[in-house]
Amino acid sequence: MALIITEECINCDVCEPECPNGAISAGDDTYVIDPAMCTECVGHYDSSQCVEVCPVDCITKDPNREETEEELMEKYERLK
Repeated sequence: MALIITEECINCDVCEPECPNGAISAGDDTYVIDPAMCTECVGHYDSSQCVEVCPVDCITKDPNREETEEELMEKYERLK
């Protein structure tokens, strides 16, 4: 499943450069993640890099966009 950034985001800018797919960008009030580009770092890393660096733990799985590891890998392959 893709990740989302919750309203607790403090716009610290540490997550955006960590995304290998360029899925994170500045939104109106918080950073946002493009679900079409988010692979949860599958294909790049063993864990989601944005989650690892977020100082306020505001990046979570989006319950409305469930994807299996296989589906995330297929998305990664399409994005390469």
